[in-house]
Amino acid sequence: MINIELNGKNIQTEYKSAFSLRDSLNKNAIIILNGFILEKDLPINSGDSLVIIEKGKMPSSDELEATMMSRHTPKVHQKVKNSKVAIAGLGGLGSNIAVMLARVGVGELLLIDFDIVEPSNLNRQSYYIKHLGMNKTDALKEQLKEINPFIKIITKNIKIDESNLKELFASYDIVCEAFDKADQKAMLINGILQNFPDKKVVSGSGMAGYDSSNKISTKKALKNLFICGDLEAEAKVGMGLMAPRVTICAAHQANMILRLILGIYDV
Repeated sequence: MINIELNGKNIQTEYKSAFSLRDSLNKNAIIILNGFILEKDLPINSGDSLVIIEKGKMPSSDELEATMMSRHTPKVHQKVKNSKVAIAGLGGLGSNIAVMLARVGVGELLLIDFDIVEPSNLNRQSYYIKHLGMNKTDALKEQLKEINPFIKIITKNIKIDESNLKELFASYDIVCEAFDKADQKAMLINGILQNFPDKKVVSGSGMAGYDSSNKISTKKALKNLFICGDLEAEAKVGMGLMAPRVTICAAHQANMILRLILGIYDV
């Protein structure tokens, strides 16, 4: 008998290969071994994580989270589930970052914005027509709960300034800066690093227009400050914000946050 994890539960099994285990339950099911869908049989070893998914069938409630996270790299999910991230600004960067972090299973998200969803947001932000007129905090929370019901979402419909910054972010080790304006960005970054020198800040700067995707990168500006973008392309007259580059920058920020959660501090 060997000890494995099957659909999120620790079990003992006498089966020595992935397909023999699958076939004992449903030979037409998908089987995922340590984050990878198998097309050929492989041996099972003690400590392996396996997920068996029956096509077209809703998993039971106690198996749903395990099947949702079955494509994760092994041993990652619990660290991610135990993490807390604050996102300041829920526009093109923040809304897309929140969706990505919800999909990877970050355990708690603090979403902060004071704006409402407007038609001009829909070309790059993660909102729908039905959200028009709603507070961005409420609209995004609704969406994230449909993506991942297993995460905790806290919303603050408030404008961040020097007077409330310390209280808002005190319990979050990672802060994602996703504001539009340079002065707001500077206020948040400086406020966090001065008041909480051990917190990590992941910021976005330079993603307007439709210049090369490859100019967007992640840089370590200070020990605890990471900046994503091309550092040049700001939104201005004649230079708009469009979904592809904004989303690329958001993905850089989300991936850097994931790396920080996993204890990886280089870029």
